[in-house]
Amino acid sequence: ISDPSGVISQQVNVRSGPGTDFDTLGTLNPKDVVTLIGKDANGMWLQISFTNAPDGKGWVTAAYVQSSGAENLPIVGGGGQVVGTGTPTIIPPTITPTLVAALQDNDSQQAPAVSIIFSPVGTRSLIYSSNVSAPDGDAEDWVQFTPYSASVSISLTCAGNGALNVELWQNGATSQNWAGLLCGQKKILDVIAGQMYLVRLFVRPGNNGLEYVNYTLGIETMR
Repeated sequence: ISDPSGVISQQVNVRSGPGTDFDTLGTLNPKDVVTLIGKDANGMWLQISFTNAPDGKGWVTAAYVQSSGAENLPIVGGGGQVVGTGTPTIIPPTITPTLVAALQDNDSQQAPAVSIIFSPVGTRSLIYSSNVSAPDGDAEDWVQFTPYSASVSISLTCAGNGALNVELWQNGATSQNWAGLLCGQKKILDVIAGQMYLVRLFVRPGNNGLEYVNYTLGIETMR
């Protein structure tokens, strides 16, 4: 089972330990994808793979990492040793009766929210969480991935009052072999290794006010 991944939401320093008093090893930029290894006892800092570090590991504040499954990461002590298994420390957002429009993230087909190249010796999976809404707010998201194998597993979980539409794009157009993906489904998708793909997730305006969906998209390469 591969380690979970996360997406950096804004520029953040990578430190040698879980706190601002530790040395800075480097910086990460928005949309960078990182592999998550562990977390500190209170879940405020996440340990990541960081090649510029002497031991190949670094720490970033969890507030700047968008991920799903961080609650299952092992707890790592200040000396780097695993001291316990992960327990939920961050309560996921809940949908309240008064829905709020999704914030614009300014992504597009040309500039997707996240772009990842899978590798057999690097990142093999992606978990991306976001939200969309219509007619107000951000109505669509784009996620780009490039597989190294002939098939990937793709899954989707959702919450909200809207209907989430999912399209697979290839070479600037929707894929002819795409049968769609519904909330709660998981499918095995045949792909072309080395070919760039785009997943478009969107909602359409309805007749009953704001349509809102909070979702988590999972993509994992199949060996």
